[in-house]
Order: sequence, then C-alpha cells, then structure tokens
Amino acid sequence: MENISLNVSLLRRRVPNLTSAAKSVGLRPATVSNLCTGKIPVGRSEVRTLVALASLAECSLDELIIRGETVQMIETKIKTLDLFAPLAKGGTVGLVARPGMGQLVVVTELFYRLGKGGFTTVLLKPEGDFPEIKDILDYVDIVATSIEDAYEKMAAIGKDKEIAFAADRSHVLTGKVYELQERLSDIGAQNVTTFLVDLKGEVVDEDLPYGPLETLWHFDADLSARYKYPAVNPIYSTSSVLEGAHLDQNHFTTQQRAQKLLRRYHELRALVNVKGLDSIPKSEAVTYKRGERLEAYLTQPFYVAEEFTGQKGEAVNLQDTINDVRKILDGSADSKDVESLNFIGKLS
Repeated sequence: MENISLNVSLLRRRVPNLTSAAKSVGLRPATVSNLCTGKIPVGRSEVRTLVALASLAECSLDELIIRGETVQMIETKIKTLDLFAPLAKGGTVGLVARPGMGQLVVVTELFYRLGKGGFTTVLLKPEGDFPEIKDILDYVDIVATSIEDAYEKMAAIGKDKEIAFAADRSHVLTGKVYELQERLSDIGAQNVTTFLVDLKGEVVDEDLPYGPLETLWHFDADLSARYKYPAVNPIYSTSSVLEGAHLDQNHFTTQQRAQKLLRRYHELRALVNVKGLDSIPKSEAVTYKRGERLEAYLTQPFYVAEEFTGQKGEAVNLQDTINDVRKILDGSADSKDVESLNFIGKLS
C-alpha cells in the first residue's frame, strides 16, 4: 500500500484552533486527533473528512496528504513508549496528564537520554509559578524565558544539531509555539522535536488539547495510583510512526497483540477486584495473569529517579522489548512471578 500520512505541520500552521474548527464543519475532534497521530490510517479515513480538513487548512488534498515519506522514530529505550507510541523525530508530542502522574519525570528522563545521545535540550519556562520544574533544570542545556528568546537561542544552535524542546500548554493556547515552529522551519531547522506538557492538568478534559500532533502520550491515573511508572497508558497513547507503512511488521504485530491482551486484562481486572480470580474461567485466568505480567514488565526504573528510588536506571533496546513482550504473550514467561517483573530492564 502507498505510504501516505497527514501533513500535520501544515494543519498546525493553518488551523491554530482545530478543536472549534473541526466541530464547525461536523468533524469529531477525536477523529481528527486519531488521524494526526496515525491511530486512524489516512488510507482508511473517509474522503469527506479529508476534504473538510483540506478546506479548513485552505489547501488541496495533495498538500494535505504526504506521499512516500517515512516518519522516523527516535528510540528512547523506554519500553512502553517505544512499543506503543514511538517518538516521531522532528514532530510534536503532547502529554495528557493531571498533576502528580509523572509527566515531568518522563520529560526529564527523555532530556537526560536525548542529551546523552547528542541532542541539545531547550526548555521554555512556563508562565506562572511552577516550582516542580526545578528538577528538570539539571538536564536542560538552554533555558528560554520567552518565545522570542527560544527562537533566537535555537536558531543560533545551527541546522545540523538535533534539538529537544519542551514548553507548557500556556504557550500553545496563544498559538506562539506553532508560530515558533514555523519560523524555525523557515530557516531550515527541521530537527526540533517538541514536547508539550500541561502543568495545570486541564488537557485531560479536552478533546484536542494541543491541536494536531504526531505523538500523543496519555497518562493513566490507575497506573499512577498503583506506582506502575512511567504510567503511560499503552492503549490510548499513539503515534504517527505506528502507521503500518512506517513500522517494522514484527513491531506492529507485537504492539497490536499486546494492546489486545491489555484491553482484555483491564476488563477482567474489574471482575477479579470484586469477585476474586476464581470467579473467571481458567482460560480467562491465563489471560489475566499474562496481562498482569505484561503490565509489570512495562514499568521501568529511570536514571533521573535513582536518588529517590534506590534503583538503577534501565535502558532497553526496542528489539529486546519486542522479543520480551512476545515471550509474555506466548506464555514463555508464565512461570515468572509477577512481582519479579516490576521495574526491571530486560527479561532475564
């Protein structure tokens, strides 16, 4: 099948308030979001939806749909991110979480890892008083105090240097972040990967909180409450990298199988919590225990949290993650105790 994807950056530039715009032409914001992140492949979308988006962006369908380009993945070596919602190189990722779910810890860890990989890390300070950002400052190369300051400092870095840039949603609502991205693109700086967070936690209640995105990471209150960090929901998080044409088939198949298992596990967990494991058939009990093991395996100790957890940080190559998850799905890890899989790197 032809490799096609939505021109997300064009939508960002042309339609700053996509939520209201989508509703005004009869489109569901969730559908638009899923198209942007690749959860709904462009090839399977309705023609009327694409026509409506092109009309909103005042462009042709040929401009809206990108053909033959591959969305590159940045391998973070964080298991749940790389498997379920890979980071799109040069794209924009939105983090959907309430305060206390660990979103800043994830961004801090990514800044640490990307910095080790040669990225220059840049933080645009949020508007208002947010003392919790002090922990990320140790892993930031450049702190910008305004959009203009961020532009000048990133433009000075040069076109060939990879940049990881983080900003709060307060700058998104004004449209300034997307203007910044466009200005950087105009001078040839195509190598900026942007992380958008919401320190107030308001994005959880909105349909399309950041506008068009290449990657979306949904944090899960239940995982956070049970200390299953990084607490990124593997079912609702998604990425444009996951479109079949962009992804290794083994990765895609494993990701789909793992999501299916976790969906069923979550359904069974509600029953087991009330009535106990004996209340479900033996075949379902096997599914439940494998879901438990997979959920435990997807936890991971972070380097930036070593001082607080006493656990050494772990980096797991994507191929190792895929192989380990397949073992859990196929039953090769059925003899392992669930607790032994919490906060490990690779399967031993």
